[in-house]
Amino acid sequence: MALNTQNVKLRISAGQPHQFPRDAIPQVTFSGRSNVGKSSLINTMLGRKSLARVSSAPGKTVTVNFYDIDGNLFFVDLPGYGYAKRTFTEKQQWSALTDGYFTKNANIDLLSLIVQLIDIRVGITADDKMMIDFITQSELPFIIVATKSDKPNKTDRAKKLAEIASHPSVPEGTPIIPFSSLSGEGKNELWQQIQLFTNVK
Repeated sequence: MALNTQNVKLRISAGQPHQFPRDAIPQVTFSGRSNVGKSSLINTMLGRKSLARVSSAPGKTVTVNFYDIDGNLFFVDLPGYGYAKRTFTEKQQWSALTDGYFTKNANIDLLSLIVQLIDIRVGITADDKMMIDFITQSELPFIIVATKSDKPNKTDRAKKLAEIASHPSVPEGTPIIPFSSLSGEGKNELWQQIQLFTNVK
């Protein structure tokens, strides 16, 4: 049975690990810096305009958002990191909640794939490196999506993608998908990877 991406809803914006849903379905988790384009990507993947809220003030929301897709798959949107204007308390909340997703998630064994978002114009920042290092050390499956791929010119784009692929923290052979929420580039390729890792069709 094909996954009905029109049958989707925000199950919960969880501010505490005990609020995480316990449904026995695969989880695909989206990670990245604030303002990297996570909400826009999720909206594009699900053919929606405003299911995931695109904030005008990045980094303000500290929740883990679970999107229930047809009762068969969760898209999990981790709070964005690296937002300089966050207060110390907000940064502590982010750290505790994100850590809680990986250490206090009753269904962590159902985490099928982490989609690590990198702004193609910026490349891998120190915060991105920390996240990627954590993912690889935890032996969690992940791919990289290079967002805002429509922004650089052809030469710069190729250079930026090569820099991401050759970064010391990125294991050789890691899939890297250029993605644009404006043009839809990368949408089909990302769905193919999600289907590959989750076995949800």
